[in-house]
Amino acid sequence: MSTPRTLRLPDGVRRITVETARGPFAALEALPAAGVAERQPALLVPGYTGSKEDFLPVLGPLARAGRRVVAIDMRGQYESPAAADADGYSLAALAADAAMIADTLSAYQGDGAYQGDSPDGLAGQHRDHGPAGPHGHAGRARPGAHHIHLLGHSFGGLVAQELLLAQAARIRSHTMMSSGPGALTGPRAAVLRAVLSRLEPVPPDGLSAEVKRLWDTQLEPAAVADGVPADIIDFLRTRMLRSCPTGLWSMGRGLLGCPDRTSALAATGAPLLVVYGENDDAWAPSIQDDMAQRLGAQRVCIPGAAHSPAVEAPETAASILTTFWNSVETTRRRR
Repeated sequence: MSTPRTLRLPDGVRRITVETARGPFAALEALPAAGVAERQPALLVPGYTGSKEDFLPVLGPLARAGRRVVAIDMRGQYESPAAADADGYSLAALAADAAMIADTLSAYQGDGAYQGDSPDGLAGQHRDHGPAGPHGHAGRARPGAHHIHLLGHSFGGLVAQELLLAQAARIRSHTMMSSGPGALTGPRAAVLRAVLSRLEPVPPDGLSAEVKRLWDTQLEPAAVADGVPADIIDFLRTRMLRSCPTGLWSMGRGLLGCPDRTSALAATGAPLLVVYGENDDAWAPSIQDDMAQRLGAQRVCIPGAAHSPAVEAPETAASILTTFWNSVETTRRRR
């Protein structure tokens, strides 16, 4: 679970709702100070039990480089509505959601403004652009539409790679931040299995109470022992209890059961970046390093960071991302 250090919205960052044909999604949007996004936009997908707030420290620095940046709550996370059932939290379904959001983010109106720009703060209404692609994804990007830089943190990286495999033409680049080639392993996997073992026998109408019990007896005491400020603990409690309990169970199973897609991901030919903290305690740094080599991806290990570089080393993380994204755009223009 990523733990933000501040909840204050930086200058130039606002809360929006991204309206799509698959429903609304809560998001944070950052725009360049001049209001003109000269570079390709970026979509940031959070991890398991996370939310858009996990990216708060990097949104401003990323936008100052001249691009629109949007961080989302996936379906059932914090402020985004829940799915109708557990199937809505499969990797394929979550990737289909992200594809719709990417389609909205990448779209321009005829006057060059983002389709998302609107005075009421909404991020734009998705328009139907043809038959859905694999796994129910929206059709490929329209001629003239911007492609996007996609980043997935932790479990969000597994969702993002599913999107890339289904719709590679829409994606300018893909960054895996503190994510792995497949299922979670090591001590965190053991902890998650223990949590799911408590949730699995509980009937659907009792899941909320069991999640609250988990928060009250384990997660909050751990946060207090770690010295997390009271206002941040209040936020973490609200986020956990507002997130869909069925989603927590289903996404947890996906996190433990995701197959290794490294070979297929490498075959897409998309520009790839693997970035992680030297003290990552989810997927071990050695696993992420090996994945980067198998992918032929750029790899950056951030000193002093652990599983949440956007929180633990935001300026470094933002600089790494901006350098990578700019280089991808420059390379494409030269071709």
